[in-house]
Amino acid sequence: MATSPAPATPPLPYTPDYPIRTERLDLRPVTLDDFAAIHAYRSRPEVNRYLRSEPFDEAASRDFVASTSSRTALRESGDGLQLAVVVRDGGTLVGDVTFVWKSREHRQGRIGYVFHPGHAGHGYATEASRALLKLGFEELQLHRIQAELDGRNTASARLLERLGMRREGHLRENEFLDGEWSDEVIYAMLAREWRALGEQA
Repeated sequence: MATSPAPATPPLPYTPDYPIRTERLDLRPVTLDDFAAIHAYRSRPEVNRYLRSEPFDEAASRDFVASTSSRTALRESGDGLQLAVVVRDGGTLVGDVTFVWKSREHRQGRIGYVFHPGHAGHGYATEASRALLKLGFEELQLHRIQAELDGRNTASARLLERLGMRREGHLRENEFLDGEWSDEVIYAMLAREWRALGEQA
């Protein structure tokens, strides 16, 4: 059976045209000046409850900001972008998002997000994550993008479902977090599903 060739990926290294703008948000590289804003939520126990990390102390937040400020371009499989999410009206940093180019050969990506709970309820995480899907499917011509979450994190699951991602897998008690066994849930979307959503809009 004949198969159609895969769409060409952008030349490497690939650097998005920053800031990545949505209706209300700017997604831009993390800078050292973001320390206070990022520490304000990365240090909170409730934010780290479903992450594979402990609440950040000041040193950990400074290390995070310093290490992620260079994650601005994709050069090879495994590279990632770590971007601050800023509300354009007022310039408030409300969270950070991750885009990982998992495989160039298989055209796979992964997204993640961490937001300040004080800014919940405004749809910022959904809007920023949708921008990452657009980058992956339309700019990088990926075939599949996934997200993984702790099975207890029902709010995150609802966010991914709002994006139109499918629940693909449920790994039972595969991680030991916060003193207890927890499940991991995998959501994903294919390029054709992303295109179908655009046709429905």
